Amino acid sequence: MSSLFKNYARRPVHLVKGQGTVVTDDTGKNYLDFISGIAVVSLGHAHPAIVHAIQQQSEKLWHVSNLFESPEQEELASALMKDTHLSHAFFCNSGAEANEAAIKLVRKHTKKNIIITFEQSFHGRTFGAMSATGQDKVRQGFGPLLETFRIVPYNDIQQLEAAIDNDVAAIMLEVIQGEGGVHQLDVDFAQSIKDICKSTGILLIADEVQTGIGRTGTRYAYEQTQLKPDIITIAKGLGGGFPIGAMLGTAELVDSFGPGTHGTTFGGNPLAVAVAQCVVNHVFRTDFLQQVEEKSSYLIKKLQTLLPKELFSIRGSGLLLGIECKDAVQTFIHQAEEKGLLLVQAGEHVIRLLPPLTVTNEQIDEAIGILSSVLVSVLAPKQF
Repeated sequence: MSSLFKNYARRPVHLVKGQGTVVTDDTGKNYLDFISGIAVVSLGHAHPAIVHAIQQQSEKLWHVSNLFESPEQEELASALMKDTHLSHAFFCNSGAEANEAAIKLVRKHTKKNIIITFEQSFHGRTFGAMSATGQDKVRQGFGPLLETFRIVPYNDIQQLEAAIDNDVAAIMLEVIQGEGGVHQLDVDFAQSIKDICKSTGILLIADEVQTGIGRTGTRYAYEQTQLKPDIITIAKGLGGGFPIGAMLGTAELVDSFGPGTHGTTFGGNPLAVAVAQCVVNHVFRTDFLQQVEEKSSYLIKKLQTLLPKELFSIRGSGLLLGIECKDAVQTFIHQAEEKGLLLVQAGEHVIRLLPPLTVTNEQIDEAIGILSSVLVSVLAPKQF
């Protein structure tokens, strides 16, 4: 009998170690990890540079209150915002915390209460972030939620324009909706958002918790659009597996977050910052990001060759890809796991592919081989 709450639908696999893209369970079976802790283990498991950073920092200082200056936080903030229009950072422990900070900041700065978000979005499971999330399955059962979020259809210009009034403080969006099904922002919709924000003064929050830190082939996914967010939120891949989140904002917002307005006990602690600095030093290199793009193109071409267009569609960017199937994908994922490939859903009909950014072409080939064998066994042979 478990002593844990049953809020996770756990799989019957006990992973005990990992190296790069390969993880091993307690029976000695190896798996290709195309989940990466849900876009978290950006440099793969037990990356030597991260191991060294943790070991080195652990011998110096683990925790110190944010009452004291932190040159290390300053260095990380500068690295995250170099060559962007953003100028200030707040460090926390997770994506949900980063989004909560963004919600507080835009309301305090604008003195307005309404934030527009989108159907199928996911912004976290804390109360404010859950209220912002556009998925009923996340929101159900918790009683009245915050009423200051207007949730409209994604990529629907008319519905967005109809939701705009003088009470709106901000628009909050994911450039690619990860949890919601790997839905991408349309070019025309992005332009409409840009125009609305420019003409009304409404702030723009880009939730880059899943898409940021190289996951889509650029430092941040918004860089692939015409958008210029006032705030971006990041977490997941930033720590490479160590808990850390951040909110990055423009200079115009800094005076609205003075002493005592927001805080965190553990946010930006020395261990987390040391690991995140190591990750950023690796991922933000031009050659590394180019390799992510090349691996993405290689993987997409392999999938397009494998998957019949009448049965599957592929979408996403970088190494955040979704395969939409006409059938439910749970059986598919179970079969792949049995054959040594770990996958995760993004809704009932979408499989998300989230390998470490360090995945090799050989590992992609191996994963594609497992995908192929699973398709043959799960779907009717007549469909191939």
